[in-house]
Amino acid sequence: MSETPANNTPSWFTPKRLLVIFCVINLINYVDRGAIASNGVNGSLGTCTESGDCTSGSGIQGDFNLDNFQDGVLSSAFMVGLLLASPIFASLAKSHNPFRLIGVGLSVWTFATAGCGSSFNFWSIAFFRMLVGVGEASFISLAAPFIDDNAPVPQKTAWLAMFYMCIPTGVALGYVYGGVVGSLVNWRFAFWGEAILMLPFAVLGFVMKPLNLKGLTAGKNVEASSLRDEVMSDAVSHEGPHSPGSNVKALSKASKLKEAFGIRGQFSRFSKDMMALFCEEVYMVNILGYVCYNFVIGAYSYWGPKAGYNIYHMNNADLLFGGVTIVSGIFGTLAGGYILDHIDATISNAFKVLSGATLLGATFCFTAFCFSNLYVFLVLFAVGELLVFATQAPVNYVCLHSVKPSLRPLSMAISTVSIHIFGDVPSAPLVGVLQDYVDNWRETALILTSILFLAAGAWFIGVFLNGVDRFNEDELSVIKVDKVSTEPLLNHASNEAQYSEP
Repeated sequence: MSETPANNTPSWFTPKRLLVIFCVINLINYVDRGAIASNGVNGSLGTCTESGDCTSGSGIQGDFNLDNFQDGVLSSAFMVGLLLASPIFASLAKSHNPFRLIGVGLSVWTFATAGCGSSFNFWSIAFFRMLVGVGEASFISLAAPFIDDNAPVPQKTAWLAMFYMCIPTGVALGYVYGGVVGSLVNWRFAFWGEAILMLPFAVLGFVMKPLNLKGLTAGKNVEASSLRDEVMSDAVSHEGPHSPGSNVKALSKASKLKEAFGIRGQFSRFSKDMMALFCEEVYMVNILGYVCYNFVIGAYSYWGPKAGYNIYHMNNADLLFGGVTIVSGIFGTLAGGYILDHIDATISNAFKVLSGATLLGATFCFTAFCFSNLYVFLVLFAVGELLVFATQAPVNYVCLHSVKPSLRPLSMAISTVSIHIFGDVPSAPLVGVLQDYVDNWRETALILTSILFLAAGAWFIGVFLNGVDRFNEDELSVIKVDKVSTEPLLNHASNEAQYSEP
């Protein structure tokens, strides 16, 4: 008799507890992002005056004597591991329990942050920063689908909003955390502290009874399940358990089953899933808008303070831009989720929120840069960012619901890869090239902001597409195949073949 859902659920587990756990993990992850950028952790190079008086450097840059290029590499090195590992973890979710994969990823993250604190030169800390991205990859790809599965139907987008709200909050806390720890003790303790905070969650990923994702079971796909059934059928066929014909068939199909779980099988499934994902026009239009959006947001985060200083002569541009972004990010992200739930969370309504909020937000931000008065700029820009950040929950809702349940981890992974490769990674240097050409920060900011109108246009197209919510699709098509039950079967088939007579 199969187990009931109640027996499959840990006694301590509730959806709200799962949301809290994932939010805390996400918060710690982004605290790390903020900490490495903080003055207390990142530090500065030593300086020498013309008279020969020298002051020693501080933080990572001072201890390892890094130039600005090397320092910049460290801030984005995690992205190498993140972009490479995200599709891998998403693909492995079809052959391994997703909750266990999160445990593996968080273990790597914990080891990597501890390694950052123990690093001894530029190359060692750069290596560990890339490993941080590898550890983050499993969580980024799989956490949102888990939340989507367990959130109450009327509050799905609001729960996603609470999860993504931890991004600006975590970065802000990271600035403070890194500054305090770096000034009181040493920058290394900031990374060791992060590792200690994350360790219990890494252990939890292994010790608690694993949860399954909708569309993905404890592991295996339908093709492998079918092969398993064929092997079993042949192994006990009417020809007899020791029949030569039966054993040959069993061994042949056992080999196919092994291949399905091997590297070739993984790659084949990944290729098929990628083709299926790229055929989802709703998903692709959503990603197009998301790339344009992230292009602007990434450039804002990098060039915003410098542009503000040059246009409005802000002496505290870091604090002002940071404060506006954090407050707008928190309230805007939460508002976007609650609004979509209030008007009924559908893909069509999500695109309406995305296009409307981005259009209004782009208008406010564009208008803000047209004014010369600092306070008028800050008010308009704050409203604009509040509207722009309202897209965070709806855009990820579309990523999750425009594809089959079994493709959700991969859809989140490819979304992450796309918005970085085509969005914030190239935007900072390209905006730098533009500024070198026009030599006018106000004009550069206006050109950059106008790209938000492209994002709004792409999402507006999505309103008219046939956006069918596929959350329940193929719910019954996945057959559970446990690795534990498969391996003895393979061994049985192989052993039977060894004892058969020619």
